[in-house]
Amino acid sequence: MTLCQNKFDIIFVPQGSEYRAVCRVIRKQNSDISIVSIPMGYRASSLYFQQWLQSSNFMAKPPRQVILMGLAGSLSPQYRVGQIVLYQQCGKLENNQVTWRDCNYLPVLEKANLVKGWTSDRIICSTIEKQHLYQTYGVEVVDMEGFSILEALQPMGINVAILRVISDDAQHNLPNLEGTISLDGQLQPIPLAVKMLQQPIASLKLIQGSLVGLKVLEQVAREIC
Repeated sequence: MTLCQNKFDIIFVPQGSEYRAVCRVIRKQNSDISIVSIPMGYRASSLYFQQWLQSSNFMAKPPRQVILMGLAGSLSPQYRVGQIVLYQQCGKLENNQVTWRDCNYLPVLEKANLVKGWTSDRIICSTIEKQHLYQTYGVEVVDMEGFSILEALQPMGINVAILRVISDDAQHNLPNLEGTISLDGQLQPIPLAVKMLQQPIASLKLIQGSLVGLKVLEQVAREIC
């Protein structure tokens, strides 16, 4: 991977294992880039960004360019676990209408795949639904926070890049993880464990993909920082 010379003021990362993976790199490299943990999910992250824009940290020094990093699911058979994707656009379905926003995708990594992303308010688990989104809207990657940062920060004149690593592909079902993320964007360990025990094969595939994705996410963070 070759790094393009872009300077980000802030790296936003969903809380939990993704945030910890990026933090490990930041601490080792003594980077001066701020890294901020955000809640998981569209609604919780939207509320977070609205509050963040009103905070003293933002008012004191508004950032010029930020990046959202983390894991994502593939909706396209083209993208496999461990591949790096950079959003050109990100869509959100609300009231049966699709809203699209362009991303500031100044090439962060020259070898990242440029994709059309989709933000969901829930985890997309079945291959049937993944195929439907891909075939209906042409979206290639799904996450749960991308659109929230774009709609909050872009109107403030802040450039937003979204860089993700694929942790699950379009050919396999995920375990049904409904009810494992709280309304405030926190992962619930006990409901998560119960759901995964109920679906061991799909859960094993999810764990394996996440471990690969997190390792690549660390490599990407090292390149950026």
